[in-house]
Amino acid sequence: MQQLDRIAVKRSSFSGLLNHYLQRYGSWLFVVPALLAFLLVIVVPFFIGLYYSFTDWDAIGKARWVGFSNYIAIFSDNPHFIYSIIITIFYALFNVVAINVVAFSLALLVTKNLKFTNIYRLGFFLPNLIGGLILGYIWRFVFNYAIGGFGRIIGWEWLSGVLVLAHRDTALLAIAITWGWQYAGYIMMIYVTAIQGIPQELLDAAQIDGANGWHRLKNIVFPMVAPAFTVTLFLTLVNSFKQFDVNYSLTSGGPATFFNDVPIWGTKLIAMQIYDTYSTGRQPAPAQSMAVIFFIAITIVSVIQVRYS
Repeated sequence: MQQLDRIAVKRSSFSGLLNHYLQRYGSWLFVVPALLAFLLVIVVPFFIGLYYSFTDWDAIGKARWVGFSNYIAIFSDNPHFIYSIIITIFYALFNVVAINVVAFSLALLVTKNLKFTNIYRLGFFLPNLIGGLILGYIWRFVFNYAIGGFGRIIGWEWLSGVLVLAHRDTALLAIAITWGWQYAGYIMMIYVTAIQGIPQELLDAAQIDGANGWHRLKNIVFPMVAPAFTVTLFLTLVNSFKQFDVNYSLTSGGPATFFNDVPIWGTKLIAMQIYDTYSTGRQPAPAQSMAVIFFIAITIVSVIQVRYS
């Protein structure tokens, strides 16, 4: 009997101890699956890739340590990579301004007391549900055939001769338009949430005091949605630098152009340049070096942008 009592006491102590730790640390059990996936898919491959960037790895044989040779080579003897960095910077800056201006304007529109406001919101957001590769192929048809066909229908024959994807500058603009059309609706929803959080009493009081629409926008709306600007600027900046799928399906890096008297692909952004260096160029180690530089650049730009805004 005493032995049974001791067993019951031990079970009770163990149960109490287990309940104590579950109450204190039980929430971490729900984090473990996501944390494990993050470690296996992101963290571990990152450090493996970092190691390979300092080797002559060819994805088949044994990797041999070569130090900073890959990093020196891609900057001293790779105009393709330098050019991709330059056009990606211009592309990202243009997108940050264009997408946020369009998205904020749409947010102001759909937060007005208009009929069918929810339908407008749905219509503006729907392009974000289309995959980037599919979106690129759809807009390739638009730029190559639909614009010319529309011009012939309305009698503007000159439109049929407009070859948007045949010239570097217009092709890069086409990528920006395509991705902006997809992404502006998503950014719009962030602005809509921020604008709806502004107390209506503030806007009504300002209107009673004689403030016009511009003054209410400048002195009330802009300051109140400032946290949303931080988020949207960060998202558009980082995702513009990481642009790949639309670039791949819409232009495939073309058309060709010259940079420092070297023929290169005119719209191959940095993410696609890394991909092609690995897959087409069969240079996995230099591609890993580009990816590391890309990671460092995005980190620096993101930290500066978030701290500034």
